[in-house]
Amino acid sequence: MKRRLFICSFAMATQLFFAATLVLQPARAGSEDAKSSPTEVRVDNFTFSPETLTVPVNNAVTWVNKDDVPHVIASNDGLFKSKALDTDDKYSYTFTKAGSYSYYCSVHPKMVGKIVVQ
Repeated sequence: MKRRLFICSFAMATQLFFAATLVLQPARAGSEDAKSSPTEVRVDNFTFSPETLTVPVNNAVTWVNKDDVPHVIASNDGLFKSKALDTDDKYSYTFTKAGSYSYYCSVHPKMVGKIVVQ
């Protein structure tokens, strides 16, 4: 009788452990992914899309040039600046402080965008 009770208790404890693991693990993994997942801005038809992008602190933003002409991504305050990006070239920058970061294409100054870091 004691052996049967021990086996049932062990089986129930094992099931509870695995159920708790399944419930808790996806939530933790999801929050870690949100912190580190890169966000993309398309450079296409002489515009940035989206024009304003909101990201969490410590998030990398990647600009991808889909135009047939080069573009240079430059922040208004001089914090970041890419090399000339040809078609399909990418440039990434990680924002480590909250704030609003305006940027433009230094080749085509009418092209403007903003990254909001929260």
